[in-house]
Amino acid sequence: MNLKLRVWRQRSAAEKGKMVTYQVADVSPDMSFLEMLDVLNEQLILDGEDPVSFDHDCREGICGSCGVMINGRAHGNGLFDSHPQTATCQLHMRSFKDGDTIDVEPWRATAFPLIKDLAVDRSALDRIIQAGGYISAPTGTAPEAHSILVAKKDSDAAFDAATCIGCGACVAACPNASSMLFTSSKVVHLGLMPQGQPERDDRVVNMIHQQDLEGFGGCTNIGECSASCPKGISMENISRLNHDLLGALRAGARPKS
Repeated sequence: MNLKLRVWRQRSAAEKGKMVTYQVADVSPDMSFLEMLDVLNEQLILDGEDPVSFDHDCREGICGSCGVMINGRAHGNGLFDSHPQTATCQLHMRSFKDGDTIDVEPWRATAFPLIKDLAVDRSALDRIIQAGGYISAPTGTAPEAHSILVAKKDSDAAFDAATCIGCGACVAACPNASSMLFTSSKVVHLGLMPQGQPERDDRVVNMIHQQDLEGFGGCTNIGECSASCPKGISMENISRLNHDLLGALRAGARPKS
């Protein structure tokens, strides 16, 4: 296929950016979206130009490193009825047609400052996890697996929440740039398990407090987050987080200073 790409180019957050048009020829339908960007970068390097910067790592839809807006949609999710929700690295070019024009932009949120081109700083998500996304567990020999019974519905819900890969698509897709789907998945998958109970109240209060400090917007239940999530995480987790938060505040829990 021959494609026209309109890619956001910006040397740094301090400089102005713009959309730059490139022609990419002989794109195989079996390429992933990132492999197509690799082809573009090889072309730019051979022409003596600066390659497009973008985040990537495992390229298997697991690590959450990749992520761009494709024709206005996070990871391109929602553009193709026949394509499942996935990360950018698992979107294949067979989803496009010869002659298509594709707009490629970075995540846009105050809490995700731009580094260069399509690469943004998502360390705000790491700081939310550092604020409470952990459990206290004694070191030593692992306990017997069957010594703590967990209800099937709770373990299933916890596992579904734990599939979050922290890519930030929920933030990029949300008109408010809210990270509530991310934060709720990290709160819920621990809060549903017996091992997560000792810190349950402090966890939700501190993680929500850190989320606010990072400059993320508030959730207004629009639903773009779940629709763009490559793991299809449900907004039900946000309801669970709000339930936990209300209970924690009533119990007297307050964020760490």
